[in-house]
Amino acid sequence: MDLSRFFDSYPGSYATQAFFHSAVAGAVVEIALKSWKIRSPSVRQKFLLLAVVFPIFSFPLFRFANSARTSVYFRMGTLFDSSRWLSVELPGSIPLGVVLIIVFFMTSLVFFFQELFPVLKHALASGKSAPGELREGEEPAVVQALAPLPMEKPEIFVIEEDDPMIFSSTGRKGSVYLSSGLLGLLTVDQLQAALAHEIAHVARSRRPYMVVVFLLRILMFFNPIVLLEFRRSVQDDEKICDEMAVSLTGKPLVLADTLRKLYLSQEDEGPEGPPGDASVTGKLEEYSHKLNIQSRISRLKKGYDPGAGGDWLAFAATLLAIAAINYFVV
Repeated sequence: MDLSRFFDSYPGSYATQAFFHSAVAGAVVEIALKSWKIRSPSVRQKFLLLAVVFPIFSFPLFRFANSARTSVYFRMGTLFDSSRWLSVELPGSIPLGVVLIIVFFMTSLVFFFQELFPVLKHALASGKSAPGELREGEEPAVVQALAPLPMEKPEIFVIEEDDPMIFSSTGRKGSVYLSSGLLGLLTVDQLQAALAHEIAHVARSRRPYMVVVFLLRILMFFNPIVLLEFRRSVQDDEKICDEMAVSLTGKPLVLADTLRKLYLSQEDEGPEGPPGDASVTGKLEEYSHKLNIQSRISRLKKGYDPGAGGDWLAFAATLLAIAAINYFVV
């Protein structure tokens, strides 16, 4: 395989520069979040998504603005010229470009199996019944939990299943599904907190901001930086729904106790993950999930400013800094 021919082609140049542009964007965003002390998850999410969306458009836009960006003269004055580094040989006479292609390939596999396939599976199953025997959620505990919530309630269904679980289907007509085992595990207040969180997901799905971003994120399926930043933004989405749930119930500590009971109490508190999960990937996924749950619980217990501003000036400055630096990254 002629690597120089691939990296000099439009697809090769696009993939390479998108990778480095996302790396620069991620670094600038991290500096911005710490410099401006941005803690609001809704604002953080917008910043993090710069590293997801910006690289999609940066290469064609920069090339349209200056067709000479590919010339040797322009590359001599750049901050970073990827063509020089990709030709560097590692021990064994392996060009660094080969390593980058392997990274792209492995990231693509992770994307298809851990992100795209579950979404497609959920979409195909959205018109079908949830697993197990279903009944409408008219149990006294569900009715009592929903009654004080000041908003339009989606359809609630109970699944005959001993394992405690709750999830929502998002679409034109969102619904919330919970298991009979969950009803036996949670108090009415905890059930209300869990339902409020899922109802928040349903409400946000009617403003499909993250759906649009995910469709754009598909274009960067090979990019490991985008993979990490998108997952961080999804974790912030959970915190946004926590805030919405607390605004409905007024009980942050109850939601914290609910998260602990559902996701931590029945598991080993160590980072090893479930005893039966021997795969490295499984352990890392479990560890990341547990850290996110613990972060959400800590945030609910310590409190937060529900009226955090939009910080649009900081966002605009960050975007301009990313664009200015990446213009000289080829």
